[in-house]
Amino acid sequence: MIESPQNEKLKLVRKLRDRKHREREQLFVSEGEDLIEAGLAAGVEPRTVLVAPDSGIDGEEVTPELLASVSALGSGTRAIGIWPQRWSEPGDSPCLYLHGVGDPGNVGTIVRTAHALLAGPVVLGPDCADPYSPKAVRASMGSIFTQPLVRAGVEQTPQPRAALVAHGGEGLSGLDGAATICLGAEREGLPPQVLSACDSELTIPLRPGGAESLNVAAVAAICAERISSLAMPEVAPDA
Repeated sequence: MIESPQNEKLKLVRKLRDRKHREREQLFVSEGEDLIEAGLAAGVEPRTVLVAPDSGIDGEEVTPELLASVSALGSGTRAIGIWPQRWSEPGDSPCLYLHGVGDPGNVGTIVRTAHALLAGPVVLGPDCADPYSPKAVRASMGSIFTQPLVRAGVEQTPQPRAALVAHGGEGLSGLDGAATICLGAEREGLPPQVLSACDSELTIPLRPGGAESLNVAAVAAICAERISSLAMPEVAPDA
């Protein structure tokens, strides 16, 4: 059992709280039994698994106090996994491209949405939050282990590309045939260079008197669901 705060595995967990260390080591941390199980179910091999004695999960046991001391959760945890980061390349399947989406909770939620509705990856452009940060990993609800992630510019994504803009765009019927949905930061939106690389600009119509805007993760879900439904084969009615 690990009983020293100077243990190298505990030191690594602490280091991986910082993005620069995650990127240098190409590792990330997950906390909780459910995420450990999700990673294993996806066939990902952890670097190490640290567990409290009563967790019921196979791993190297750590005293509960030490495990809580390296946890990023206020309530502590009974299981911590250290995993390899996995990156892919853009393909031909419909994907979500993010530019300047800086909230890790939104990034993780979008990863989960893409996993649920699209075959293609989440493509991260400039100034996006780290999808392997603790908050993003938790928000992904395990999809971080199965949904491919890509770092690329918008010009590397498949065409046609549809840009989501707050005002003045076409309706969502413009998603028919789109291969890439481009989403930007909620305040700034997409920059001119991304808009110029897109084939259309679309706006989700909002009801009069309602909220003036939608969370970017909600926009991703609405658009991904529409693309998913357009791609589904029609089922013939029973004779």
